[in-house]
Amino acid sequence: MKRLLLLTAAGLTVVALAGAVGLPDLAGAQDATSTPDSITVNGVGSVDAVPNEAQMSFGAETRRPTAQAAVAANADAMRRIINALRQAGGRELATQWVSVYPYTDETGTVNGYSASNSVSAVSDVADAPALIDAAAEAGANQISGPGLSSSNSEALYRQALAKAVDEARLRAAALAKAAGRSLGEITTIVEGGASQPEPYYRAEAQAAADSSTPIVPGEQETSATVSVTFSLR
Repeated sequence: MKRLLLLTAAGLTVVALAGAVGLPDLAGAQDATSTPDSITVNGVGSVDAVPNEAQMSFGAETRRPTAQAAVAANADAMRRIINALRQAGGRELATQWVSVYPYTDETGTVNGYSASNSVSAVSDVADAPALIDAAAEAGANQISGPGLSSSNSEALYRQALAKAVDEARLRAAALAKAAGRSLGEITTIVEGGASQPEPYYRAEAQAAADSSTPIVPGEQETSATVSVTFSLR
């Protein structure tokens, strides 16, 4: 009996040693695959530029006793306006809407029909006053705009993106320093989008009839936002 107990104890000792030598170190394996520390910050960048293009709308409303007569008169008016816009340097002309509807008096009696048509046109900012003057002289009685924009808007946005990443790096570096760490490599960048407010100018027909309507473009701000993740050392 004593011999059997000794053999059993020896066997358990061998198994214990084999387990100590052969089993993997689970804690060590988990540390080796753990995700490194990181920090995520947002950055905003902006670029100011003076817009060089203007988009405007030019239209005419005509009234006649019948719908057919109103449409015909409106078509003649719009042909004159479109021709004037092209001669004044307007480009990318496009019809925006065409409408015909009856107009009534206070009793609800139909007194005739109104036909409207409007086209948009693009020009350089410097040529916008000439377009307004030419369209008004040709008979346009509905004028609005301009919407101001930059022809190199994509390039401006890319510049804003680069500034946004730079700002994100500065923010992340400040946070890392405050935590007693140093900034590592960028691991993720997510684009947040662009924002480009557009000032506008609206002119009624009477105001547009004044020669050389002034257009002051001012500056526009193109901005971009990003979310950037950095590793920490």
